[in-house]
Amino acid sequence: MAGVTRWTGREAELLRIAMRKRQKDFADLVGVNPRQIPRWKRRGETIELELDNQSALDTLLAQAPPEVQQRFAALMTERAAVEHDERAEELLRRDPSTRRHPVDGKVMALVEEGIFLSGPDNRSVWLEPFLMDVYPTTNEDYARFVLATRRRPPQHWPDGHCPVTLATHPVVWVTWHDATAYARWAGKSLPSSRQWEKAARGPRGRIYPWGNEPTAAKANTAEAGIDATTPVSRYQSGTSPFGILDMCGNVWEWCGTEEEPGNGRRQLKGSAFTSPIERAAPSLLNAAATSMKDNDTGFRCAAPA
Repeated sequence: MAGVTRWTGREAELLRIAMRKRQKDFADLVGVNPRQIPRWKRRGETIELELDNQSALDTLLAQAPPEVQQRFAALMTERAAVEHDERAEELLRRDPSTRRHPVDGKVMALVEEGIFLSGPDNRSVWLEPFLMDVYPTTNEDYARFVLATRRRPPQHWPDGHCPVTLATHPVVWVTWHDATAYARWAGKSLPSSRQWEKAARGPRGRIYPWGNEPTAAKANTAEAGIDATTPVSRYQSGTSPFGILDMCGNVWEWCGTEEEPGNGRRQLKGSAFTSPIERAAPSLLNAAATSMKDNDTGFRCAAPA
């Protein structure tokens, strides 16, 4: 994870959150008066920190464990993707593992080449490197596609217009053909089921993106009791080893892989808000007819690295 060349109070606050430190403990690590931390938080981007503070923060980030760096990167990625924050985008451009796609503008993460453990039996499988959308395709993303191509909008949009309240929720009521058309328009593709699984589990065969425990608080599954989609950036603690979010729960995601050659069905991954947490394990198989559409089915895209 690259360091930040110019820290403001906002980046410092995100690092504190990523490190899961109380304000006093974080102040001790940076070497400042504890009263400084709430001041940095309050003034955000309007306050540029002193050089010695910046050096201390750079050192903290560089020496942080991988999981802290990953959480910090996810928080910065969320800012870039959801808020179109130019400073966060500047950091992401320095991080070779993330980039913004030139067509649909979505932040994508690099999934490195190599072997990963695949399926319920953890068989070793080699994959070439690829890029994966950090977040599922949202209603807001899909609205740009509909405007550009005049494709029929999803049936849950009032009068055919993307509802503001659902802008950052994953798009649903889309068939495999709709998802494929979006991917083609964006110059991407739907991920294969193995690409999707590696992006979710990492190379070492985690059962879930966050680890091996079925922790319902890390995903929008049936146990949450929400009974609807949620914003794609909500579950930061459920981030995968590659910094990819929302890969369990919220919505089933279409893949490019056929269930069986020639049977007209395509695989789905990740489960949804309608499913129990046990169904969210990325190694599990599910499939549906390409014409199927439902209120709990969406997609994300992949691209060559």
